[in-house]
Amino acid sequence: MQRVQQLRPLLPKGHVTYYKDQLLIVKGEKQFLFDSNGKKYLDFFGGIVTVSVGHCHPKVNAALTEQAQKLWHTTSIYHTEPIYDYAEKLLGKFPSKLNAVFFVNSGSEANDLALALARNYTGRFDVISMRNGYHGMTQTVLGATNLGNWKPTFPHGFNIFKSLNADPCRGIFGGSNCRDSPIQVKNRKCDCSAGKCEASDKYVEQFEEMLLHDFSHSSGPAAFLIESIQGVGGTVQYPHGYLKKSYEAVQKRGGLAIADEVQTGFGRLGSHFWGFESQDAMPDLVTMAKGIGNGFPLGAVVTTKEIADAFNRSLYFNTYGGNPLASVVGKAVLEVIEEEKLQENCATVGDYFLKQLAALDEKAIGDVRGKGLMIGVELIDEQGKPLAAAKTAAIFEDTKNQGLLIGKGGIHGNVLRIKPPMCITKEDVDFAVDIIAKSIKQFK
Repeated sequence: MQRVQQLRPLLPKGHVTYYKDQLLIVKGEKQFLFDSNGKKYLDFFGGIVTVSVGHCHPKVNAALTEQAQKLWHTTSIYHTEPIYDYAEKLLGKFPSKLNAVFFVNSGSEANDLALALARNYTGRFDVISMRNGYHGMTQTVLGATNLGNWKPTFPHGFNIFKSLNADPCRGIFGGSNCRDSPIQVKNRKCDCSAGKCEASDKYVEQFEEMLLHDFSHSSGPAAFLIESIQGVGGTVQYPHGYLKKSYEAVQKRGGLAIADEVQTGFGRLGSHFWGFESQDAMPDLVTMAKGIGNGFPLGAVVTTKEIADAFNRSLYFNTYGGNPLASVVGKAVLEVIEEEKLQENCATVGDYFLKQLAALDEKAIGDVRGKGLMIGVELIDEQGKPLAAAKTAAIFEDTKNQGLLIGKGGIHGNVLRIKPPMCITKEDVDFAVDIIAKSIKQFK
């Protein structure tokens, strides 16, 4: 702790840190982290949904070490074997329509590039994003990030329109069977007829009405950028079919659908490798980062050759994107996910985890939601309103003190964000649930 206090003044005050008593992490191993005092923590936030196959995985480490002895960097002006090997492996995880890939260094950069591709391809400038969504911190993408505490005061993100958040829990439409999750919204009546989600249709009606009013005198939107499940916004899932219907509404008007899979991709949801697949939706571009490199700086945009070729009208270059080190790491991560059946583990352990969380104190938990190992726990007070920030912070701090690291998010900051490395076990879940239950009981 003394070392943290000594070093902290070196970083800007705006540099976000999580705890009142800060951690100084010195080692990671699989689903565990160790601080400078030797204390062991179960990491259930995975470096903000970034550590996918486990801290310092030996296969990923070996691939990186071997490549580091051969070649670090050339930029894309020269060809290298690793980028082609990795591109082939990664594109094999997508529908055949999506057959071109740009490599970048982060999720913010991936989303920024996707907007540039969409605007270049369509010849349009207007973009749609969803309220409560998060897409990164570049000056362009900040306009699509719709959480107030992440918004700077200077002008940014011009011509980005905001659609209604299709949240079946706290939104204006929703019922008791809206989500693709083993845990559904409680205390909301469901008006759905057989095989049809009424809430989804109503949110899509609102979306199409926005398209009509905001674009009736323009050529239409260039793109709709949306997370497959909202991450920073509190693990918000949309009603059944919403992604497919909203994508199609934009595509019918000549715009492109961009699936932000920065947090939902790479098998984390269990049932599918990509979040958009879970709603039978077909995007035109897919952005990814975080779990793609298990913590190594890496991101990508996957799209069609036709959209990618739009950059032939102007030069495109990325100094570090797809460098040999990143490429071998990305390929090794995909191999580990397959070899260790981590997608299947997300489905099995995630289902168990969600059910265990749903059995906790109903008076303190307004909603448990998510799919696979992308989970949110919404904390409430006695009146059913979002739990006060001070109490949420106390619970958050206490879970850390007991040896569990989780995240928090949502527009009110009262949602526990649980996105662990995909290698966790049911025993890890039992340990985590016990700590969360104790902390809630003590500080609610």
